Amino acid sequence: MNTGKVDVLLGLQWGDEGKGKVVDVLTPKYDVIARFQGGPNAGHTLEFEHQKYVLRSIPSGIFQGGKVNIIGNGVVLAPDLFMEEAKELEKSGHELKSRISISKKAHLIMPTHRLLDQANEAARGKGKVGTTGKGIGPTYTDKVSRNGLRVGDILDNFAEKYEAHKQRHLEMLKVLGFTNFDITETEQKWMEGIEYMKQFKIVDSEHVINNLLRDNKNILCEGAQGTMLDVDFGSYPFVTSSNTICAGACTGLGIGPNKIGNVYGIMKAYCTRVGSGPFPTELFDEEGKKLRDIGQEYGAVTGRERRCGWIDLIQLRYSIMLNGVTHLILMKSDVLDDFKTIKACVGYELSDGTSTTELPYELENVTPIYKEFEGWNVDMTKMTQEREFPQAFKDYIAFLENFLQTPIKIVSIGPDRAQTIIRN
Repeated sequence: MNTGKVDVLLGLQWGDEGKGKVVDVLTPKYDVIARFQGGPNAGHTLEFEHQKYVLRSIPSGIFQGGKVNIIGNGVVLAPDLFMEEAKELEKSGHELKSRISISKKAHLIMPTHRLLDQANEAARGKGKVGTTGKGIGPTYTDKVSRNGLRVGDILDNFAEKYEAHKQRHLEMLKVLGFTNFDITETEQKWMEGIEYMKQFKIVDSEHVINNLLRDNKNILCEGAQGTMLDVDFGSYPFVTSSNTICAGACTGLGIGPNKIGNVYGIMKAYCTRVGSGPFPTELFDEEGKKLRDIGQEYGAVTGRERRCGWIDLIQLRYSIMLNGVTHLILMKSDVLDDFKTIKACVGYELSDGTSTTELPYELENVTPIYKEFEGWNVDMTKMTQEREFPQAFKDYIAFLENFLQTPIKIVSIGPDRAQTIIRN
């Protein structure tokens, strides 16, 4: 029996690789776009027709008419932020209610989850993780401890369920000594968000997605954050609260692993990170500042400055292995247009004087070993075909493909949808 296929698209670094733009470029090939994990801290920026859009919880296929967009069970959803995001899109002329389905099993981020997030970070002192304070971690904690409130709960006797969960959180906040707050206004908007969400299709998404597969529909699963923020395999404890790797698409949507086809891994031509935690190739000099300024490396949702550094091929090879990546997508190559010398990390020197080409358990005390490349010093942003690429850039791509043993199928040379080169 013929069935549709499930491809997965995810970030291979510490997030912010440009997933939103790539999903938008790839969506014409797919019938369904599905988000499988993460919360509203993940801002996917899309830019086309001189308009910029930032998506936090809504799948990036929303701009393509006729596509089914699914918010899966692995996502945590803040009703007030979802409403804000959706209304903004509706204002710009995009019809949403018939295009978006929300899983009944997705967990709700409550106003008190945000307070718990802040209280937990304050209690950590110097060991702060650097969360966005949006309540994502405490929501996943409740999920795992079997105390969560889910989207399906809003359909029956919700007020009572909400109050019980809220009281439990207030007791926890009291224990943490975090009592100076007033959530009246936030709670009111949150409840408005609950009523707004009821206008959308609230579904048993695992059945929906598998029925679509049986109907021979093609599905693209969209991840948030990046592999190095995975709760199991990332730079723990400076990670997000969910599985950002390919396996998370199976648990976050209810899809069997044998249904997974291509895995698209997205990476920047350099590397960035937001928040605390180890970052071996981070640059603290003028080159790091130049990467940030040219690349406009500021959080799409938070506005936070991103830490910048050279591409880390040891870390990327690890991510490719974990995800079973079949195709690489190289983003923001144009940011390097004006660098005389470009570096790539090809190994680590460890604190005991030995070196390795495998990602170690601890990343804090490693020194990157670099290979240097001659820069191309050509403006690539107007190029429309691969043959126009300067030879130095072609050499850089060839080295990356050889080192990572994975083909680079798409090269992005600017933020616009049109600035995307599909390679043969």
